[in-house]
Amino acid sequence: MSSGASESSPLPRPGAGVVFQRVPDGAVLFSSATETYFGLNTVGAEAWELLPPASRTLGELTTALLEKHPEVDEATVRTDIQELLDELRKLGLVMDDGAAG
Repeated sequence: MSSGASESSPLPRPGAGVVFQRVPDGAVLFSSATETYFGLNTVGAEAWELLPPASRTLGELTTALLEKHPEVDEATVRTDIQELLDELRKLGLVMDDGAAG
């Protein structure tokens, strides 16, 4: 269910009030507004930490993760990031610029 985002697509920002907490195998996200918990693996937690303002585009985020994980091919990283962002959008844990919230 990929959004088909391009390299220059702007990344969503963490949603207002979403709490990020590192745990040994990744991280947990919690939104008190929606009472949503979401678990992230280690790479998912790294991606979360690279959302704006750290990275502004899908290309920047992909490049940063590839530098940390050179054993993974670029297409896999990009696809996995898009799927994660799509899921986080559905759950209201990230918001695109201009989105109400």
